[in-house]
Amino acid sequence: MSKKIGLLAGLLSCLAFAANADVIDQKLGEYRAQGAETFTAEAGLALWKSDNDGRSCTQCHGVDPTSVGKHAKTGKAIQPMAPSVNPKRFTDIDKIDKWFLRNCKWTLNRECTAQEKGDFLVWIRGQ
Repeated sequence: MSKKIGLLAGLLSCLAFAANADVIDQKLGEYRAQGAETFTAEAGLALWKSDNDGRSCTQCHGVDPTSVGKHAKTGKAIQPMAPSVNPKRFTDIDKIDKWFLRNCKWTLNRECTAQEKGDFLVWIRGQ
């Protein structure tokens, strides 16, 4: 019985990974259509680590995107950003749009550009 459960869990994980890949690819196409150039994981990592007057992605999400983060104000746990350990991440286009808008405004004090969003998605999907 446990082998069947393990196989089912593995299959569901593969399906979730495929879902994030499809959604991420769709968003990357959208950002290219908005004028973004070639996306790089290096630029995505730089955005993740950037300090913006004391605010950064790592402030809440932690340096390691495969680990649980903690909201800076509320202390509430934030599930890992990396799709490799959190297959629910980056499977919902509306949530991607919502959280980019909210977190970019808080962290950068402005909306992220299409280039920044694409660079970040290319980096995070490899984590």
